[in-house]
Amino acid sequence: MPVLSKDTAGRSQGEGRRHPVAAAAATIAGVFKLRIGIIIGFTAVAGLAMTPGPALEAWRVVVLGLAVVVSAAAAGGFNQWFERDLDARMKRTRNRPFVTGAFAHDWRFPALLGALTVASVAAATLATNWVAALYTFLGGFVYAVVYTVWLKRRTWWNIVIGGLAGSFAVLAGAAAVAPDSLPAVPLVLAVVLFLWTPPHFWSLAMVCRDDYEAAGVPMLPVVVGDRACALAILLHTVALVGLSFVPLAYGMGWIYGAGAAAGGALFVLLSLRLLANPTRKRALANFFASLVQLTLLLSAGIVDVALAG
Repeated sequence: MPVLSKDTAGRSQGEGRRHPVAAAAATIAGVFKLRIGIIIGFTAVAGLAMTPGPALEAWRVVVLGLAVVVSAAAAGGFNQWFERDLDARMKRTRNRPFVTGAFAHDWRFPALLGALTVASVAAATLATNWVAALYTFLGGFVYAVVYTVWLKRRTWWNIVIGGLAGSFAVLAGAAAVAPDSLPAVPLVLAVVLFLWTPPHFWSLAMVCRDDYEAAGVPMLPVVVGDRACALAILLHTVALVGLSFVPLAYGMGWIYGAGAAAGGALFVLLSLRLLANPTRKRALANFFASLVQLTLLLSAGIVDVALAG
C-alpha cells in the first residue's frame, strides 16, 4: 500500500468526517483511478466475449479482467505520482494525496506500481497466453509513459494517441480467445475505443478548461477554443457511432444493434447540443453520455453473444 507521510493537512473536511476505513478506501480508489480501470477491464471482457473461438473457463476470464484492471490501476497511480506538480496548479486535483502530502512522493510508490504491473502481466500469461499479456502491458504503458510522460505536456494530440490504451484492452480480450489471429469484430471494437477516448476526455477538458490553461497543459479546448473542440467531439462521435454498426455485418445480432443504436443516438444528440451551445453544463452532460454509450454498446455485445450461445 502507498506510504502515508506525516503531513496529512491536505485532507478535505468531508473526508475527515468519513469512517477511517471508508476514507482510506476512497483515497486508494482515487489514487489508482479505479473507476477508469474497471471500465478498461470491462472492455477487455467485452473483447473476449465478442471474439469467435472456444469458450474459456470462467476463472480465466475473471483473472484476465482483473489483470487488465490492475495494469490500468498501476498506470493511473503513476499518472498521479508523476503529475504532482500539475495537480497542485488545478482546483480539481489540488487535494490529491501526492499534492497534499498524505502520500509520500518517493521511490516506494513507483516500486509498488512496478510490482503490480509485473503481477498483472504474469497473471494474464498464466490464465490465457503471452499475446493477451503483452496487450495488457501495452495498455498500461501507453497511458503511463506515452500519454503521461511524453505527450500530455507537449501537444493536444496527447489524448488522441493515448486512446490506444483502451484499444489494447479490447485486443487483450480478443487475444485470450484467438492469439494467432485478429477477427473483425474485436478489431472494429478496438478502433471504436480509439475514437471514443478523445470526445470522452475532451468533454471533460471543456468543463475543466480553466484548470488546464492555468497549468499550461495543451488540451484541445485550451488550444483551439470550446466551439472548435465541440466540432472535433461531434466528428469523432459520428465516426465511432457509425463504425460501431459494422460488427452487424460480421455476425453480431439485434441486441448488439439495439445497444449501438440507443447509446449512439444519445451520444450524437448531446454532441450536437454541445456544438450548438458549448457550455460547461452541456460538456459535462456529453461526458456522461459517452459513458452511457460505451456501457450500452459493450453490455449489449456481451448479452448478444451469450444469448446466441
